Amino acid sequence: MSPAAMGFGLVGFDGDDTLWHSEGYFRAAHAEFEAVVGNYVDLADAGLHERLLDTERRNIKLFGYGAKGMTLSMVETAIALTGQRIAAADIHRIVELGKAVMSHPVDLLPGIRAAVEAVARDRPVVLITKGDLFHQEAKVRACGLADLFQRIEIVSEKDATTYGRVLGEFSLASHDFVMVGNSLRSDIEPVLRLGGWGVHMPYHVTWAHELEHGLEASHASHMETVETAAQIPAAIGLLESRRVQSKV
Repeated sequence: MSPAAMGFGLVGFDGDDTLWHSEGYFRAAHAEFEAVVGNYVDLADAGLHERLLDTERRNIKLFGYGAKGMTLSMVETAIALTGQRIAAADIHRIVELGKAVMSHPVDLLPGIRAAVEAVARDRPVVLITKGDLFHQEAKVRACGLADLFQRIEIVSEKDATTYGRVLGEFSLASHDFVMVGNSLRSDIEPVLRLGGWGVHMPYHVTWAHELEHGLEASHASHMETVETAAQIPAAIGLLESRRVQSKV
């Protein structure tokens, strides 16, 4: 069997918390938001985290993912929890928290450049990331990895429809695609449900919304979990071997 037949026809990489750090900045903004709202209500009784998460979930279809949607959801939640008593100055503080997240430095995860370079030597690679268009474009420019990717996709949602569209534009069957990312919900499950493959690299903190998924035991053979970026190339190689065996 030729090397081309053995290797994946396309490897996708997620951006946030796979290539560069992201969630930690959102967590810091949430902590500051909690301090602001805590001046008005008893946080132990307010259920702040649950209320904010519920608001963010409702607003995703309106505002999308990312810091802008988070900021608007924080403002809405603060107004509701305080019975509209929150001062304009504190609303301004919340807006500034969102701006700080939008302008955070882009720090790569340890070893990720070497991992992407190793994968890209033998296979075409693409970046598929979701979130606010302007913010994601800025992070792609700042990350220093853009030249490694044949294509960069910034999408509003990562689901089977999105991945199917990308694969269709590459005239590629789902069985010939593997996605690398930290989110089971967005990076792994949709691809596996299409018949593709996944390398899951968990990040040390994850937004609660992204922790929800519907993976089943039957999906296990189509994915590998790694602890570090350095393990990504070997995990892809293992899945390629498994893919070949599944065709025999």
